[in-house]
Parts: sequence; C-alpha cells; structure tokens
Amino acid sequence: MNQSVTSRAGAPFTLANGAVLKNRVAKAAMSEQLADGRHDPTVRLERLYRVWAENDIGLLISGNVMIDRGHLGEAGNVVLDDGSDLAAFRRWTAAATAHGTHFWAQLNHPGKQTPKFLTKEPVAPSAIALGGGLEQTFNTPRALNEAEITVLISKFARSAQLAKEVGFTGVQIHGAHGYLVSQFLSPLHNQRTDRWGGSLENRLRFVVAIYRAIRAAVGADFPVGIKLNSADFQKGGFSEEESMDVVQALAREGIDMVEISGGTYESPAMVGAQQPAKASTQQREAYFLAYAEKVRKLVSTPLMVTGGFRSSAGVEAALAGGATDFIGLARPLAVEPGLASRLINDPGYRIDMKMPTTGSKLVDHMTFLAITWYEHQLARIGDGKRPLPNMNAWRSVASTLWSLGTLAFAKRRA
Repeated sequence: MNQSVTSRAGAPFTLANGAVLKNRVAKAAMSEQLADGRHDPTVRLERLYRVWAENDIGLLISGNVMIDRGHLGEAGNVVLDDGSDLAAFRRWTAAATAHGTHFWAQLNHPGKQTPKFLTKEPVAPSAIALGGGLEQTFNTPRALNEAEITVLISKFARSAQLAKEVGFTGVQIHGAHGYLVSQFLSPLHNQRTDRWGGSLENRLRFVVAIYRAIRAAVGADFPVGIKLNSADFQKGGFSEEESMDVVQALAREGIDMVEISGGTYESPAMVGAQQPAKASTQQREAYFLAYAEKVRKLVSTPLMVTGGFRSSAGVEAALAGGATDFIGLARPLAVEPGLASRLINDPGYRIDMKMPTTGSKLVDHMTFLAITWYEHQLARIGDGKRPLPNMNAWRSVASTLWSLGTLAFAKRRA
C-alpha cells in the first residue's frame, strides 16, 4: 500500500480482537463457480485472488464456501469439510493473503436456493417454495427436523475450524440473500411452530447458535463476521426493524463485523434491482448507507456497507460520515481488479457501470444475468486474461445455458 496516502479508505483498522486490516476497502463475496469436480479450490481461484491481493485490497471475502457438499447453491461451489483437499485450500489462502491482505471464508448453506438439477430434495426451515417464477427452477423444500438443525450448526463450526487450519484469517457467516440462515430469519419463509420459528427471538436462534458454535471452534482471536440483510424487500418478509434487532443480538454475542446487504433471489436488491433508486441513494452511491446510519446509533460493532460504491468521493464521504467502517466492493472488482488502489490513491477516480441486459427481463431474470455475467469476468481473470467490460450479454447467457445443460445432464447420469 502507498504509505503516503491520507485517504480514509487507505487507513488501517484494528478489530476488537486485535486483528489489523491494512485499509478499509473490502472485496465482498461474489459467486466464482471456479471449484473443481470435487469442489476444491483450483489454480484459477488462486490466480484470481492473487490478482486482487496485489491491488491494495485490505479484506478479501471468498465467494460461497459451502458447509455441506450434499447441498450446493451452484455446481461450481467450493466445499470445505472433512472430505476436502486441504492442500488446495492452503494454496488458495497463500495466494490471497499475500501483501498483508486478510482473507475470510464466507460459510454458507443454500437451504431451498439450490437448483433442481443439483438437489432433488432441498431443506429449509419450512416446506415453502420460492416464488417469483423461481418455483420452476427450484424444488419445494422439506422442513428440517430438530436433529438436522443441530447437525447443520455443527457443520458450520467444523468448516470454520478447518478454515482457520488452512490459512483463512477469518470467516463470515452468510446470513443474507435468501440462503438458509436468511430463511430462518424470515417470517415469510420460516413458519415453524417450535423453538426455531415464530417470534424473532426464535427465528434468530439458529444464527446465534451458529455463531456460538463457530466461536467455540476457532477461539476469541479469530475474526467471525456475518453478512446480513437490511431487509428482504418482500411483503411479509424480514424487515428493517427486525434486522436491527438481529444486529444488536449478535453485537451482544461479540461478533467482529457486520456486513450490510439486502434482498433475496426473489427480490434481488443486492444487485440494484430495487429501481428506481432514490435521489439521495444515487447521490451517496451506497444502497444501504441510510440503514447503516440507523444501526450505528445502536451498536459499536464494525460495519461494512456493500453495494453501489463507484467513486473515491462516494467512498470517502461514507467513511467520513461514520456510518460504515469498511467499503464493500463486488461487481466493480470483476471488471477492474485494480479498483481498490485507484479509490485509495486517486481522489477523482470514478468507475461507471451499466447493468448487463439481453433486452429481455425474463431472460435476464431466469439466467441470473446480474450474477452470471460477472462470474464470466472472474473466470477470465482466473485464466490470466483481462476482463471484458463490454462483453455481450447474450454471449454470457449462452455460456450459462451451455454450462447448465451439461451439468444437468451429468447430474442425471450420476
């Protein structure tokens, strides 16, 4: 890092447990889909994260690292469990932690958000199907029983323990975007009548139990964070008020960082799909900064806001306001891997991005273009190539459909 930098983004930050992050710029998790056939890290993942580590990022958070290889969100997910190739993980973490960069594993279970071709019988808090047209792609889940919930909590803890062993410098629980932890928190998706559902106190029991189990497994000095929705943006779903209550509960537990995001597959606010944005949001760039300002009044836990940042001025203003301690970047880093360095060192820098589209909202939605287009950029970096910011959206769709068709066929033959 440029030691002469006086920007807020370039300043180091010390967590309560003593871990020091060299600056305030973080790569938020993005789905890479670059695991091998056994769901271990590949050379492409090593190369991708090495490129980011070389470009002044203080914190790298991995894409989905699944805790259960029987339940994947995507075919190319990494899995970290007792069947993993730990040497491959050590190579990945060595590449990503070069240059003093922190590298945290984002631990996840998809719950019902697993495609039909991957999981015939998904599990969830309740047997409620995804809506918004997604019921055509995702099977209705089976409700988890008490024993299965206990096993899943232990699997989160075991994956965290292994993450520490192989060289990750922290872990993040994925509690957002409609995955399993998020499903437990949502009154729309969690309609259980036992101690895991009903009141918010019961619905947050699952994530608190996961945090406690992880903390017991990794110790007090190993960073444990969470990615949490500010809201689900669905009628009857997880609300902003409930989200703030969850943040306060986790703060009391001692969590090291809360990353604020929002939305689900059904209502993908995390990719800017809640349009049109308010003028104040457009001016300040970040999607969830107003929520963070409310949370800051309630807790002193370090906060990270992800979504919408596009300029050095926007980054500096957000940090100066005190609502967030870290700036989370995702999609912009897929097309400009050196973005962090530019935001820190060039006060006038700005990156302009357009949402990729085929011109058909249905095609864009059904192929998750707002995610897959960026996955293809990550694959290029992993192959040692430059990103293609002007990649045709139909090219990305064709590649996605080809991959899905091949994988679905392979799954049927397995």
